[in-house]
Amino acid sequence: MMLPSLSRWLPFLRWPRPDAGLLRGEVTAALTVAVVMIPQSVAYAGLAGMPLVTGLYATFLPMLAAVLFSSSTRLSVGPSALSSVLVGASLLGLAEPGSAQWVLLAVWLALLAGAMQLAVGASGSAWMLNLVSSPVLTGFSQAAALLIIASQLPKLLGLQGPLASLLHGPRFDLEGLAYGLVSLALFEVGKRLLPRLPTVLLVLAAAAVLSWATGYATRGSVVGSLPAGLPALYLPALPAWDTLRALVAPALVLALVSSMEMAASAKIESQRDGKRWDANQDLVGQGVGKLVSGLSGSFPTSTSFSRSAITLYSGAKTGWATVAACAIVLLVLLFLTPALYHVPSAVLSAVVVAAVMGLLKPRVFTQLWQVDRVEAVTAAVTATITVLAAPSIYWGVLSGVVIGLAHFLYLRLHPRIIEVGLHPDGSLRDRHLWRLAPIAPHTYALRMDAELDFASASAFERAVVEHLAANPDTRHVCLFAQPINRIDATGVEVFTALRRLLAARGITLHVSGIKLPVETVLRKAGALADETMLRLYRTDVEALLAFGRLSP
Repeated sequence: MMLPSLSRWLPFLRWPRPDAGLLRGEVTAALTVAVVMIPQSVAYAGLAGMPLVTGLYATFLPMLAAVLFSSSTRLSVGPSALSSVLVGASLLGLAEPGSAQWVLLAVWLALLAGAMQLAVGASGSAWMLNLVSSPVLTGFSQAAALLIIASQLPKLLGLQGPLASLLHGPRFDLEGLAYGLVSLALFEVGKRLLPRLPTVLLVLAAAAVLSWATGYATRGSVVGSLPAGLPALYLPALPAWDTLRALVAPALVLALVSSMEMAASAKIESQRDGKRWDANQDLVGQGVGKLVSGLSGSFPTSTSFSRSAITLYSGAKTGWATVAACAIVLLVLLFLTPALYHVPSAVLSAVVVAAVMGLLKPRVFTQLWQVDRVEAVTAAVTATITVLAAPSIYWGVLSGVVIGLAHFLYLRLHPRIIEVGLHPDGSLRDRHLWRLAPIAPHTYALRMDAELDFASASAFERAVVEHLAANPDTRHVCLFAQPINRIDATGVEVFTALRRLLAARGITLHVSGIKLPVETVLRKAGALADETMLRLYRTDVEALLAFGRLSP
């Protein structure tokens, strides 16, 4: 009897019992995604400024915890490019990359962002994801991709020094340069010509063997020793209050960006399966994954869109594929970390650049411009602020959110109000745009495509008053109210005042197609009580018949 309520909070109870056939397909899918996930996880740890082994920690238990509490069972949870660069950028200036203090602050970022997502999902407030619009995420991801590539160029090119040293007598490690550029080229060739081949893993293995055979570790930068074994429980000390407060804004942006990455992958899975997407439950899973990552001594996780797509299209059916992938990562942690010792750092940088290059789509700004110029500007401003504010790149997302909300508020305060006329096709359209005759002589017929509330009421009142001032011979005002689906106290007050104004001038108010919720509120307020100068019509056809524009 308790199973339905338990399965609401523990979605894994609804998984099918595995049999040999199911497990065979799930393990195959897990192997397919693991050969991409393991190199990326190690590389993204470096992008976040963390010890490289923490990339595997962020993949192992967090991925398992997230899938157990998520409704979408084929999300690849672990390090992602955007979350990793956010971590690295957010902590610059607060600690030394790779140090114990850096790890401590990264753990607190994971705990804070995870707690935010868990709270939003558990309270059923997934609607908050709408605060980050698609143009904001587009602008941020384009700018972040450029910053990620720029951060990886020194290692990729074997540059001995920062990127700025290219302008002042740069010195190169030619072997590192060769490792980086050849690996990047092979990744691209493999992705385009041999997509089913585990190119990343093969190139990584070949580079490690070549590096070992030539003794590259003695004269160049390699991954080095990674501790073997499972992550220990990490209970972070409480940092100084000012430091903790400085982590709140980055944690909020991490939670928002991670949620949008999760949504992009989860929607594809739900559409493919023909099921309703449970955003709240998936947010719970993401939050639990981050909390587990923090307690593993690692950095915030997210959902990788590319790896989730690989999981989905490689034939995974259930969460058992993720369980199998966790088992593969466990084997790597226990036995295979020494194999990564000789991998050149340039190859890891090539892994990051190859993954991030897929995010670079400058054409999206042109496409947005064709759809909505304001949204295109929002994306461009978000991208610009993200680059200019680096390393505090989270300000780009926050600025984009503020611009999006300001645009939304502007539209609510400036609703679309038009004077309508009868089009030859029988529809009511903008009279001035289509050059149509008035509905009837001495009549002002208008339609407002918005709710009649505190935000739009003044604009509605102003439209009527200005028309009456410009046309003193008006004897009828007809409101086609079908688009108005809600009215609040301010709307009732303005409607009542407008009725008194019209009645004082001997003008009859006609209201067509008023919705029942709006009519109920107006009747309770007594705004429809006196019908001497008021005419109500259930449909627009009735109103047009009354004005003689249609034959009975």
